[in-house]
Amino acid sequence: MRPDEFMKKYGFDKEDEEPDHSLRKNALEHARHLKRPHAGTPHDWEEWERFRKEHPDEVDPSESDTP
Repeated sequence: MRPDEFMKKYGFDKEDEEPDHSLRKNALEHARHLKRPHAGTPHDWEEWERFRKEHPDEVDPSESDTP
């Protein structure tokens, strides 16, 4: 009997999946929770300022202050 079969038979199998820590998941999470860039090119800051003006309701109030 294989270990995974034993675990299933006696109820020790994991029902909860391990959290996804893939690059894709992290990128999606970052895109959903936009924050002020800590560093970056002038283009990054221009995009941040434009986004903040166009979507003020989607920006966390603590993140809306200018550095």
